Amino acid sequence: MIIVLFLLLALFVTISIPIGIALGLATLLTLIFMTNIEPIMIAQNAFAALDSFTLMAIPFFMLAGNFMRYGGVSKRLLNLADHIIGYVTGGLGMVTTLTCMFFAAISGSGPATVSAVGSFMMPAMKEKGYDEGYAAALTAAAGTIGVIIPPSIPFVIYGVVTGTSIGSLFLAGIIPGIIMGLALMIVNYRTSKKNGYTGSGERPTIKSVLKATKDAFWALLSPVIILGGIYSGYFTPTEAAAISCVYTWFIGTFVYKEIGKQELFDCLKDTVVIAGATSFMIGLSMSFAFLLTMEQVPGTIAKALLDFSNNKIVILLLINIFLLVVGCFIDNISSCTILAPIFLPVVVALGINPIHFGIIMTMNLSIGFITPPYGANLFIASAVGKTPMDRIIKHVWPLIGAIIVVLLLTTFIPALSMIFV
Repeated sequence: MIIVLFLLLALFVTISIPIGIALGLATLLTLIFMTNIEPIMIAQNAFAALDSFTLMAIPFFMLAGNFMRYGGVSKRLLNLADHIIGYVTGGLGMVTTLTCMFFAAISGSGPATVSAVGSFMMPAMKEKGYDEGYAAALTAAAGTIGVIIPPSIPFVIYGVVTGTSIGSLFLAGIIPGIIMGLALMIVNYRTSKKNGYTGSGERPTIKSVLKATKDAFWALLSPVIILGGIYSGYFTPTEAAAISCVYTWFIGTFVYKEIGKQELFDCLKDTVVIAGATSFMIGLSMSFAFLLTMEQVPGTIAKALLDFSNNKIVILLLINIFLLVVGCFIDNISSCTILAPIFLPVVVALGINPIHFGIIMTMNLSIGFITPPYGANLFIASAVGKTPMDRIIKHVWPLIGAIIVVLLLTTFIPALSMIFV
């Protein structure tokens, strides 16, 4: 039955049926033809999965990200990043990466980061002589940091599915996210040196940096409020997401004065569309995962892996390779919902902290944002920059390599993620 279930899922994904529908269809057909279980189980489990206070954080973080995009926050973060690092070789590429890191500390979404930052930076890089494929590839790769530096929507999903502390996951993502950004900057520097992509050449003065910081002050205060409130115990991650919405709407409307009635409508519309699709996927993913659990698949796979080897390094390498392949075909949220309960018993048996594994899993699946054929960040960068996909893919491989190096460091040096936990 499980073989049929996965074959059906693979078939539906291959013929380009949306992943949420593919999960639901595979589960439905398997139940009808291979079990005596009533198909109503799918709806029951989907609604039960979505009836979660914690999951409410997802649409709130999405809405906050839209308020930042429409409310002028992106422009001010870009200006600050430009004053800090724009003068070095490959300056605009450095600014793109640093701005994505700033934006990641507010939005929690990789695709939202690419869309918000790319709409400003990709045209600027092309104007400065950067290859348009490289500009789009770098923006897409830097967007993956959006789900590692807290807050992070995939961390919320992992926390809900595994019962792990979301606040601890947020803390654990800080150092790996920063290292990812630095790794991309190193690749950008080498590429820029080779291709003659120069910086602005004007070293910033303390006065100019302070002025840019003052201009971006209200934007920079957002992660302080969100994360500070969570770790001080004043509010939960879900409450923090709601507060983030109110705060980013307020500064976009009354401080930067860039959100009017039309912008507010666009923010709400975009959020409803994306959150609706995401909730659909989460609900049907949980029904799919329920069927796997009922058939004791997690325990069977855990036993098979541990019978194959009880060496922690070997098991982690196998899991990393598997997750990297899965990330090429299935989105982060569905993959996490299905696979986290399967692999968690294995890694816990090997003495690996569930929080550390949450970082490993999210980093692996975030690479799926920039790997063909279904890399969401690649499609967004292609659409925003009006750049053919083949030109982007040509330049993305060194950037993927840099992120994989950081993934391996995070996997085998637990202190990088656990230092603040």
